Amino acid sequence: MDRRVFVTGLGMVSPLGLDAKSTWEAVTAGRSGIDYITAFDAEEFVTQFAGEVKDFDPTQYLDRKDARRMDRMTQFAVVATEEALAQAQLDMADGDPYRTAVILGSGIGGIISLSQQYDMLKEKGPKRVSPILIVTTLIDNASATISMRVGAKGANLGVVSACASGADAIAQAGDLIRQDRADIVVTGGSEAPIAPICLASFNATGALSKRNDDPQGASRPFAAGRDGFVMAEGAAMFVLESHDSVLKRGVEPLAELAGYGSTSDAYHVTAPSPAAESTSRALEIALSRSGLTPEDVDYINAHGTSTQLNDPMETKAIKIALGERAHQVPISSTKSMTGHLIGAAGSIEAAFCVLAMQTGLAHELWAKMPLENGYQVVDEAEIQQVKSQASQTTTTSASDTAEDAKGSKKQFVSLGKEMGLVEPAIKDLIGKINEDYDLGVKTLKSKDKSWVLKMNEQFQASQY
Repeated sequence: MDRRVFVTGLGMVSPLGLDAKSTWEAVTAGRSGIDYITAFDAEEFVTQFAGEVKDFDPTQYLDRKDARRMDRMTQFAVVATEEALAQAQLDMADGDPYRTAVILGSGIGGIISLSQQYDMLKEKGPKRVSPILIVTTLIDNASATISMRVGAKGANLGVVSACASGADAIAQAGDLIRQDRADIVVTGGSEAPIAPICLASFNATGALSKRNDDPQGASRPFAAGRDGFVMAEGAAMFVLESHDSVLKRGVEPLAELAGYGSTSDAYHVTAPSPAAESTSRALEIALSRSGLTPEDVDYINAHGTSTQLNDPMETKAIKIALGERAHQVPISSTKSMTGHLIGAAGSIEAAFCVLAMQTGLAHELWAKMPLENGYQVVDEAEIQQVKSQASQTTTTSASDTAEDAKGSKKQFVSLGKEMGLVEPAIKDLIGKINEDYDLGVKTLKSKDKSWVLKMNEQFQASQY
């Protein structure tokens, strides 16, 4: 029998803030983290803006020598992990280090270090290239660094599946616990792609927005006038634990990772299949594995990249998977404020969903739809109708009895193309768990919780 998996801590570093609290406050207020690039002179580039992490000084969190040996992507991951560990109150002295794993996703890895050292090679010759270049560019250098800092001696690996990387990492981490191969897993995604070589390449594909006159309005998911995605950087990390570990340590879970769906288009290297069959199938698998139905879904935080091909395909997938329910469910994309964190997109959007459950502010995310900013949106009448329905819907529900818990589910869904994650919070514990877990019921049932379904698209270089 599969073991249950819970989220006990999360941390973020994003274009909206240097921790989870500031990031969440910004996204629920509808503030954009997108602005003109400061990391290098972008004047000659077609796109001159991105979602940069602002005022980030790694030496405020890390030893100066250690920080210098890390790529920016690894720095983000370590800082976000420290926040997640603090919330989870995790002390390795309390557990078996060989039952604690680290799995981290990133789509590009240490591209900034690679770019800088290539410049060094050209300007000063091969003898000046750093001896640790290869190590710092590897995606699993971030997971290895975290494992050394935490003292985790279980499985340690990096996951690469483009912009599904962070979501895939969380899914794989959950499976380690379900299959009794780990008790605790530190997991999530991190990305630091804002380098000249990345910007030039994405511009060459025609995938980036070119609204240099309006950076903060450039990411327009589902808007008729969208012209491409906005590259961004950051990290979101989680602590996942088995139910037994949660009870043993006496920590309060934030959410439960109930299941996920993963598919591939097998269609084209850069464009999604317009039929949306694989995307909708990922949704259906995720719902099935988690024991949910379309009627259980009350909010969709979409992958919504603001590209011409992704957004209509994603809309079609939702309608296929959810049927009539799709016309009643509010949909939004937080990429309108964060930009596209590529390999960390799935993890930061999963974090937003967990925080939406904790605070009951999913409606605040919905309210930041492009329609609110005056954009022309496809199917505007339908969106207006759903918005009206959503304004009358509460986003959390308290449950003091088993009957209340069973009868008042509320779901938050974040959707994407190739990767699906379901993160329901502890809601129906009384009806679902064994009598042996009475302690767990007493610990968990008093909190006001909801359910979350998080799905994220496989990032594929051009049209996503």
